[in-house]
Amino acid sequence: MFENHSSVVIEDLVRRFGDFVAVNHISLETRGGEIFGFLGPNGAGKSTTIRMLCGLLTPTSGRAIVAGYDVAREPESVRQNIGYMSQKFSLYNDLKVIENLRLFAGLYNVPSDKLTERIDWALDMANLKGQENLIVGTLPGGWKQRLALGCAVLHKPPIIFLDEPTSGVDPISRRQFWELIHNMAGEGVTVFVTTHYMEEAEYCNRLALIFRGRMVALGTPSELKQKSMKGELLLVECTPLGPAVEVLQSAPMVMDAAVFGNALHLVVEQAEAATPEVKKYLAEHGVTVRRIEKIRPSLEDVFVSLTTEPRNGKERKAS
Repeated sequence: MFENHSSVVIEDLVRRFGDFVAVNHISLETRGGEIFGFLGPNGAGKSTTIRMLCGLLTPTSGRAIVAGYDVAREPESVRQNIGYMSQKFSLYNDLKVIENLRLFAGLYNVPSDKLTERIDWALDMANLKGQENLIVGTLPGGWKQRLALGCAVLHKPPIIFLDEPTSGVDPISRRQFWELIHNMAGEGVTVFVTTHYMEEAEYCNRLALIFRGRMVALGTPSELKQKSMKGELLLVECTPLGPAVEVLQSAPMVMDAAVFGNALHLVVEQAEAATPEVKKYLAEHGVTVRRIEKIRPSLEDVFVSLTTEPRNGKERKAS
């Protein structure tokens, strides 16, 4: 159904804006039919990288080959062979659903003899059959999201780039959207997606963690959780929680401390050795420990560990 050439190859990619290095020597390669996640805080360089890969921004140095085309030398060929969807959805709110689809079909040079078939396919995929004449500005967020995806893949590209595609939509719509993504990947489409949502990162086949323009980790969600944490993780349930965080700033056995819900996550060199030391240290400072145990890190733990600067030497908080 989809064309070949569904890989993205990035070699030592750099983008500078004056003295500011937004993307700093990133190298990676995706596989056909892979859902590849780009995870990082705001300002990390994710969107700048996506814009270069889509042929919208010229790299300062390095090279990127997308769908078999060099993004610096052949940006127009790149744009004709990919789909791109931003968090703003890029839809025309004062036009009807069908008018948006026809407009994007023209922009993507969908052949006239294929137009009806492709629009029907997009409406069916986005579950918008029967809604063709609704004004886009009146649609719920989840419907707009599906329509934006339909517009982005009307020409059936081998690669789609999704830049924060589920920002601002409800959890049910987000789950339905990811079902569409998995269906497309199952048909051989390569999906390159940026996200802030940890549960979405778990849906990806592989992830690159980006911080300050650099790639700080690369692997499957399982690999990142097993190999990317520096040290081991302790869960501590204690009262009072606030003073416990302050106390742990100066604890010699604690490399890092974060508040997760109503408990603490502590990064220590060795959990077994640190457990009695942490318990004793907190007790000496008037903190009652109800439970302390070694746990496996979540993606959020890994993400925060690799992309957050410690405050006051140790403490950090995770959202």
